[in-house]
Amino acid sequence: MEGDFNVDFKLETVNAQKSIAYVNGEIDAFTAPKLREQLNNIKLTESIQIELDFHDVVYMDSTGLGVIVAFYKNVISAGGDVKLIGLSPRLYRLFNITGLSDIMNIEEEGKATTNHEGI
Repeated sequence: MEGDFNVDFKLETVNAQKSIAYVNGEIDAFTAPKLREQLNNIKLTESIQIELDFHDVVYMDSTGLGVIVAFYKNVISAGGDVKLIGLSPRLYRLFNITGLSDIMNIEEEGKATTNHEGI
């Protein structure tokens, strides 16, 4: 069963200040290290805007959540911004019950919430 776990990542550079990272598959203890490595390879600059697109993420556990939070903190510390888009209701619930939806910029059904405090 372990071979069925997979996460894929594609980075699209929109312009010098904006990139979209398309994430798909499952983000868990097996795949989170791969995603962490790929996110850490993104060059962070002041005012960079990164969208993490989760439209094709079918599962995320607390390990994956930790990777996303660490990346978010790194980008904010560098003076940039991260927006999470395309979260399924299940993924949004995960961010909501952990309180991260109150802190992170998450686009939800056509509306966005933003708050960088407390991370």
